[in-house]
Amino acid sequence: ALSRRYVLCEVVSEDPRCRQCIEDRVLGLAVRDAITRVHGDYGLACCSISFTGAGERAAPGRGVPPAPLTVRVCPAVKYLNAYTGTVLLRCRKDSYRLLCSALPFVRHLENRGQRYPCFLNTLHVGGTIRTCQKFLIQYNRTQLLRLLQNCTNEEERQCIQKSLLSCSLTEEQSESGDEEDDDGTE
Repeated sequence: ALSRRYVLCEVVSEDPRCRQCIEDRVLGLAVRDAITRVHGDYGLACCSISFTGAGERAAPGRGVPPAPLTVRVCPAVKYLNAYTGTVLLRCRKDSYRLLCSALPFVRHLENRGQRYPCFLNTLHVGGTIRTCQKFLIQYNRTQLLRLLQNCTNEEERQCIQKSLLSCSLTEEQSESGDEEDDDGTE
């Protein structure tokens, strides 16, 4: 199993229509184009190739043809929330620096013939999705505290305090997260 890195980013744009056009395909192409511009074919190859289905499961000489070789484009967009502009990218551990160094060169997103200026702000690089989730909760809590300090009336203050109280992780029933209860639910 290859080691992976998860890069947590936010899409920052002045144009509110930008978030409406965000799709994982559009974002993936924009990141891939930035990697190509900054690092050329070498960077694209380092960040793009992960092989799956190379026929390793077929027993030789048994008359079973090997599975076809497929290439997945990486960095993969593992999570995208268009409402908040939060993006989680996955790449191989040995090429995450190439990916991170190319992210500032994403200057716009293009969808349906429209071009929306924006940039990607890297928030965190983690080894698991879980560590990125924990960081994101803490980051959102900090952002809400900043908003709370800038409130102009009591209604805004109460709304933000309610949001702050809802920012918490629930304890998992099992440490590994892989075990199931007797009734078959997690």
